[in-house]
Amino acid sequence: MSHTPFPYEPYELRGKELRDAVVRYASNPLYLDNEEWENSDNPYRRQLRPQVLAHLDLDRVPGRDELLDYSSLAVQRLLTTVYEADLVFLPKSGLKGQWEDFRRFYSPTNRVLGEMIRPALERYAFGFLDKEVETSGKWTAESLEAYLESLNAHEPAGASLAEQAIANSTDRERAARMWLIQFAPDFLSEASPMIRNVLGYYGAAQSEWFKIIIDEYGYGVHDTKHSKLFERTLESVGLATDVHRYWQYYLNSSLLMNNYFHYLGKNHELFFRYVGALYYTEATLVDFCRRATALLKDVFGDRADTQYFTEHVHIDQHHGRMALEKLIRPLVEEHGEEIIPEIVRGIEEYRRIQDLADEDFATQIGWMDNGPEFKKLHAPVWDAIRSGRVTAPVADIVEPYGELSNTHCHDGDELCHIVSGTMKFVSGFDSHQILEAGEGTVIQRNRLHGAIIESEECVYQIHSVGDYKKCM
Repeated sequence: MSHTPFPYEPYELRGKELRDAVVRYASNPLYLDNEEWENSDNPYRRQLRPQVLAHLDLDRVPGRDELLDYSSLAVQRLLTTVYEADLVFLPKSGLKGQWEDFRRFYSPTNRVLGEMIRPALERYAFGFLDKEVETSGKWTAESLEAYLESLNAHEPAGASLAEQAIANSTDRERAARMWLIQFAPDFLSEASPMIRNVLGYYGAAQSEWFKIIIDEYGYGVHDTKHSKLFERTLESVGLATDVHRYWQYYLNSSLLMNNYFHYLGKNHELFFRYVGALYYTEATLVDFCRRATALLKDVFGDRADTQYFTEHVHIDQHHGRMALEKLIRPLVEEHGEEIIPEIVRGIEEYRRIQDLADEDFATQIGWMDNGPEFKKLHAPVWDAIRSGRVTAPVADIVEPYGELSNTHCHDGDELCHIVSGTMKFVSGFDSHQILEAGEGTVIQRNRLHGAIIESEECVYQIHSVGDYKKCM
């Protein structure tokens, strides 16, 4: 008897079905808005703002110019939460009083709902890379070697935009702390995404990759585990080390960069892209860690514990060689040159994401530093609206004392105008402006911010002006 092959078409949620599933997932009590700026020693709570998710169009693939819009931030927060259900997190102070949160986070319902929405969220988050990166054409072992040589990955580089922003900031310590916070999602659970790639059976390369992981985990000695070294760095500059304590201060692009490695590790069809991204990361981290050490010492002096970075200067020289000599070359020899485009793609995709994250952080520091100037811009923009020269959609809002607007961003410039009461407008970690009646601020497009009401009641307006410069 002959059988007609059943065509395989992967099923992916779309439209209302996707939105409903996303809202249901994010409506877990763990993911509702917080009443405080920080999550204190509770690794399960993450603010996903489910009340907004039903209004987002998650079916499309945004272009690069939309990657810092609110929908992308919402997707990155969702993906971080979905991916991390594979990891084990326990509070530093123990589970007493948090058993219910522990069960909710790791419950089959939470994990299955996350897996249902993950493919659509990954398409939204990483689909732009299909247009950004092209690796077609004939690749050979020789052309791969020439390409890797052309990257100059092991050569010293100048200060990045992010590093320049810290060095030139009006509050360098605040900027440096905001920078370290961006690394926390990755560094506090370091090497967790890549562990997914040493499961299974694929020969000698599997054991070589495991050696890299062993290094990251301090050869089983907790005090030398790289995440432990990073905790000491955080503590030395006055930051806490709870997992996701600073969730509300993670930038969109910081989550994107961390999620990219989870994405590659979770989807094993992208295994060879991870090999490429791993090589480039390990090779370039050597110089980055030298610069990071120098920058932190310059900002904080000797109180900055930089062993996390100095350790990587040593170990990543070795890891870069291992990734090339023990992973890339043997895998190409064993599996053929057809895997080379995927290796190259992993490198190029990571480079694009790295550039985006660098620009995003530098812009956020500029936004934080210029808080007083954006507050001054309220007057001319408000005059343009009040006089009728500019017409903009407006939302009228009334909130009570202590109401916290969890951090978010807008897709265009906005004007916040205080009618009555007092608002503390927050533009990043340890960065705020106090807004009284008749005052306000311009909210820059794509910039992370939030607010808390400091009067018995606050009446305010949000005017969607699009581009504030056109109001001047």
